[in-house]
Amino acid sequence: MKENKLLRGLCVLTAALMLGLTGCASSSDTNGSDAQSQADTAEVQSAWTELDQTTITKEMGMGWNLGNQLEASNAGIPSETTWGNPTISEDLIKAVKEQGFKTIRIPVSYLDKIGAAPDYTIDSAWLDRVQEVVDYVVGNDLYAIINIHGDGYYTVDKSWLRCVDDNQDEIKDKYEKVWAQIADRFKDYDQHLIFESMNEESDNTYGKPNATGYENINAYNQIFVDTVRKTGSNNEKRWLLIPGWNTNIEYTAGNYGFVIPTDSGCKADGNRLMISVHYYDPYNFTIDENMATAKTQWGKYAVENYDNWGQEDYVDSTMKKLNDAFVSKGYPVIIGEMGVQNKEHVSDTFGGFRCYWTEYVVKAAKDNGCIPVYWDNGWNGDKGFGVINRSTREITQPDLIAAMMRAINSDGDYEIAAPKGFEK
Repeated sequence: MKENKLLRGLCVLTAALMLGLTGCASSSDTNGSDAQSQADTAEVQSAWTELDQTTITKEMGMGWNLGNQLEASNAGIPSETTWGNPTISEDLIKAVKEQGFKTIRIPVSYLDKIGAAPDYTIDSAWLDRVQEVVDYVVGNDLYAIINIHGDGYYTVDKSWLRCVDDNQDEIKDKYEKVWAQIADRFKDYDQHLIFESMNEESDNTYGKPNATGYENINAYNQIFVDTVRKTGSNNEKRWLLIPGWNTNIEYTAGNYGFVIPTDSGCKADGNRLMISVHYYDPYNFTIDENMATAKTQWGKYAVENYDNWGQEDYVDSTMKKLNDAFVSKGYPVIIGEMGVQNKEHVSDTFGGFRCYWTEYVVKAAKDNGCIPVYWDNGWNGDKGFGVINRSTREITQPDLIAAMMRAINSDGDYEIAAPKGFEK
């Protein structure tokens, strides 16, 4: 493991040095590049196209997460390479698009990139880099989702968006000023850009939501909506993505205290709020890193090492719950993270069940009007979620991608094939 990380680090360093050597352009060349960059940005910030619930759900299709990059941090300082991934390139985004993905979620942490009170000014270089990555995405006619990702994690150094801390007045003031800067930076971008208020916000527990903490999360969401709308331009019509407690489906769709914000500042013809949730059930099959308890088979074709809960009927009922609570009422649902970590090192039959789970979940999401976004953390080895090598852009999980695309592009109902060798 250490050797692999060292090798990746050397590759990134070599690439950086090569870029430095080849970047010594003349003044005229530099000016030309700046002009082209400005032209590209102007094209990104194109005329607004109004998309209603049905249209944007179809347009966003199957999504992919640029995970463990702009939300990666060390000692409270965000850095896109600090967790072992290479510098993000536009070629990577193009490779993702070529696989059929239409949406890219870009998690972003700010942490110590935010200055002191009372202004809480975001480091301009960091915001520039966020914008550059957004431009890679929307410049290639893909939908981009950006958020404030790790700033509310109790497990992250220098986190501050903590819903059960005592200094809520300070937190809310900071939150408002940070989102005002982000929203202002991107206010002229077209409908391809979506803002998500935060990510997996909770009190760092996984039980029933804390009532006071949930009230604060609802307050953050209201501040987010009001602040974005006040920045004007296309932000008055932009689709905004709202999570509940821990971005958990049950705690968002159930009767636990989630409140959809009012949106009086919206100038679009109709609702422009979306609901954000994540789906990683059953835990022991999807994200359990303890290989002694992890499961390697799932669903009706499983014959060994599987859970008795969280099967196909559970997927169906969960997606229907989202449809009943939100989609049917005019609120698109984005399943902003979903996926199964790689356990091929444990079982040679695992890959087929991983594909089966993924296809089943994507199909059920689509059938219920939800937008699925696969979680990719850039790691293609054991316990990783990667489907593409971010350095070489090699597709490492073609069967998994094919499963997603079959489900999202299907025109009607169909029977998902059993994992190879497990047909009944």
